[in-house]
Amino acid sequence: MADEDVVLLDFWPSPFGMRVRIALAEKEIKYEYKEEDLRNKSDLLLKMNPIHKKIPVLIHNGKPVCESLVQVQYIDEIWPHKSPLLPTDPYQRAIARFWGDFVDKKIYGLESGKVWTTKGEEQEAAKKEFIECLKLLEGELGNKAYFGGENLGYVDVVLVPFYSWFYAYEKCGNFSIETECPKLIAWAKRCMEKDSVSKSLPDQDKIYDYVLHLKKVFGIE
Repeated sequence: MADEDVVLLDFWPSPFGMRVRIALAEKEIKYEYKEEDLRNKSDLLLKMNPIHKKIPVLIHNGKPVCESLVQVQYIDEIWPHKSPLLPTDPYQRAIARFWGDFVDKKIYGLESGKVWTTKGEEQEAAKKEFIECLKLLEGELGNKAYFGGENLGYVDVVLVPFYSWFYAYEKCGNFSIETECPKLIAWAKRCMEKDSVSKSLPDQDKIYDYVLHLKKVFGIE
């Protein structure tokens, strides 16, 4: 069996780890979960991801796969028989990968962190661009149930983990994502109705407490 030895090295609040957890749950793959202490990384993590030394790391039959977008695609290719995530059409696959890359570069890479780590004009600018990026995603979603169409797909798996962070962004930034992007929040709630998603995402209050902890650690008022 392809799923005879699957291990996930992860850290509970990581939206990147959440992606892998959702993908594995969608495929009904049993795996061993190993929580990492990022201040004291395990020898296994350093051995399995010597380049970036980051979580998540998916270890399949002793072989590591790093970077969450790559991991989700790998999971889809290794276990294609259950809940396909990427479209079969090459062009649609390319579009899905484009939006997955957009989420990493824009939603995570540029603005979401600034929403809770900055204040004043810088925070206002970050919120504005963050909402603009979400509106672009909302436009791509259109009137579909999921980005993948009628079924949860690759872009859904890539994006929905950030929903668990939205409450923290809103509290720190004093704004409402639902007011700005109601269709996107409705989509997120639809995703949360699936066990594969709801059981893979931590509670939003827990994430908010973690963000407050980080603000104290980094001296962010």
